[in-house]
Amino acid sequence: SLPIYPEFCVINCVFPSFAHHEEERPRPKPMVPQLAPPKIPEGERVDFDDIHRKRMEKDFLELQTLIDVHFEQRKKEEEELIGLKERIERRRSERAEQQRVRAEKERDRQTRIAEERQRKEDEEAKKRAEDEAKKKKVLSNMGANFGGFLAKAEQKRGKRLTGREIKRKTLSERRSPLGIDNLREDGLRQRAQEMWNWIHQLESEKFDLLDQMKRQKYEIVVLLNRISHAQKL
Repeated sequence: SLPIYPEFCVINCVFPSFAHHEEERPRPKPMVPQLAPPKIPEGERVDFDDIHRKRMEKDFLELQTLIDVHFEQRKKEEEELIGLKERIERRRSERAEQQRVRAEKERDRQTRIAEERQRKEDEEAKKRAEDEAKKKKVLSNMGANFGGFLAKAEQKRGKRLTGREIKRKTLSERRSPLGIDNLREDGLRQRAQEMWNWIHQLESEKFDLLDQMKRQKYEIVVLLNRISHAQKL
């Protein structure tokens, strides 16, 4: 039996399957030529234990080199992984900061838009109030002038009639007696047709008067706008 060396124990501890694999792996049978065994000089002895020990030391050194390379590569990969994690975290922080800056700029923009909208609304309301005040002033002046004109006209005409008196006077002038007491059916039909024609004429005159009144109101509005524009200039 071969002696058990410490190096072989270390190999079994680090890679427990190494020695087992070496033992179980089938080896091809070498083709050994039929040669005469070498003659060992007399007085000399071959140390097979030393040869085996040197072989195990060589294998152990190669294995140790592989282990060192493996751990060095693993250390390098761990350092790269740590660097990758740091870059990912730094990029995440940069994105969060960019999003915060964009959100703040958007809030500022919305605030400016709201302030500008409110300023324009205030200016428009102020302008409308000023225009309304100017229109009222113009209407007041026109009313005062028109009232003075009516007063002068009333003084010239004499007694001023009220609206009801004017209506009664107009109806009395237009109204005429029917005179249907002695009329027969044909006469009544004729008189009814005359009355219908008269009512139709009155409705036509009423429509014309309303249309004329609308045009006069429109002309008054146009004149007021012109006056307001002239006052601004």
